[in-house]
Amino acid sequence: MTGKGGTGKSTVAAALALSLAADGQTVLLCEVEGRQGIARMFDSPRQPYDEHRLVAVPENSPGGEVYGLAIDPEAALTEYLEMYYRMGRAARALDKVGAVDFATTIAPGVRDVLLTGKVYEAVRRKEKKRRDARIYDSVVLDAPPTGRIARFLGVNAGVADIARVGPIRRQADSIMSLMRSPQTVVHLVTLLEEMPVQETADGIAELRAARIPIGSVVVNLAERSPLDKKMLAAAADGSLPRADFTAALKETKLAADDETVTGLLTEAREHATRVALEDTLRARVVELGRPTYELPRLIDGVDLGGLFELSHELTAQGMA
Repeated sequence: MTGKGGTGKSTVAAALALSLAADGQTVLLCEVEGRQGIARMFDSPRQPYDEHRLVAVPENSPGGEVYGLAIDPEAALTEYLEMYYRMGRAARALDKVGAVDFATTIAPGVRDVLLTGKVYEAVRRKEKKRRDARIYDSVVLDAPPTGRIARFLGVNAGVADIARVGPIRRQADSIMSLMRSPQTVVHLVTLLEEMPVQETADGIAELRAARIPIGSVVVNLAERSPLDKKMLAAAADGSLPRADFTAALKETKLAADDETVTGLLTEAREHATRVALEDTLRARVVELGRPTYELPRLIDGVDLGGLFELSHELTAQGMA
């Protein structure tokens, strides 16, 4: 799940994980940006580097579960060296002197290799029949923003170009095979605003060029006007009957002075203008040629109850 910063991609990723769990799946919800967003949304303690159960979804039979993992690049490097090179003790010694942190900070590409490598490992467990780790039906990744999503998911292609032979090359090739396979799909989150919609279009183009499968576009915080087209047109051109506003205010025993009525008419005109802009942007989203879903604004903010509400919306619209 990706999207411009501020579009709510983390919220939508969590809602998607709940939707999949409601279908009886065991789901791993990962984050890679170090913000501990999963812990906040699910009202759980700050997550260490291991897989914790966040919630069980007993609505259907059999019910599913959502586990969370905040991937830490330093810990991922230690795990990687132990798993593939049996160098866990050496990695821990390097970590103590700060070498691991130095390596992942000075070379951002190394960081992304480790983060995607951990996701790859979680996905491949079912194939490798690992008995020492939990098997997941789906892995949902709260990924970096659209501005760098193609570089993040495609980082191992660069590694494969550098490492011509050997285990590193084989690992990089395997990860890129997964990223470009039908097992992977990238969903994009946007708002009905100019910059997020444009960044969504740019992100789709970059993912397509990187040969990474593209999924749907989720329009978050979407609102529909309570006014029909005729009333919106009248509000936009200022022809709404002033007398009707005055009469309605008096009937409800609210102030019906000229200033109040003028303010309401101004708000109606601004509302009509915003609706027209959002309709134009909706049309642009449709033109991107991907399945599109809309999620409402949560009145009480994002909490576990709100996440379930959004997950029900995704299920009802057929995304999960």
